Amino acid sequence: MTIRLPKVLASGDDGAAVEVLQQYFRAPRVKTGRLRSGALWDEWDSSGTRERDVDVFTADDLVAVTLLSVAVSPDGADIILRERRDEFAELLREVGPDRDLVDEADEMTPESPAWRLETALWTVPSVGRTVASKLIARKRPRLYPIYDRVVGEVLDTKKAHLNPVRQALRDNDRELHNRLVALRERAELPAAVPAIRILDVLAWMQLKAPG
Repeated sequence: MTIRLPKVLASGDDGAAVEVLQQYFRAPRVKTGRLRSGALWDEWDSSGTRERDVDVFTADDLVAVTLLSVAVSPDGADIILRERRDEFAELLREVGPDRDLVDEADEMTPESPAWRLETALWTVPSVGRTVASKLIARKRPRLYPIYDRVVGEVLDTKKAHLNPVRQALRDNDRELHNRLVALRERAELPAAVPAIRILDVLAWMQLKAPG
């Protein structure tokens, strides 16, 4: 299965793609004069402990996902942060350190640690496919692509998202991955914004801010 590129990438107009990225990350909203909340996501570290807590979900992670318009319920938060804290921490350790998804040579399977972590999160109240992907992306931003209904519709990945995105990044000698990195640099975005996040934003903006 291959993904369908966002229109701005499929057109080959990288200048337009840069404009979309700058609109998302740099342009204040007319109503509030503030940046859209998603623009805060990649560098969010209100507690100053993100680097230390890479292998455990924290309250700051639950705040972070609200920047992407989802939320974990009180019961879900209690389970993630307290009742099953050690279980999820062990799964995060098994996933290993953050690294670029494009470097994953083998297809991820239901036995892969990242996949097992996602399916374990699905058993938590209020945590489905979308919230789980955002929680994992919070801990492994270069490795795990964010999924939601909008992104799935644009990329045509509603049935499967993780491996199709991985393969698309690797095709043609990593052409798409390299292009996304180049777009990040042209848009003058920080290195904290990984290649897969650039793809996510371009897909999301196609439906949410088509103008």
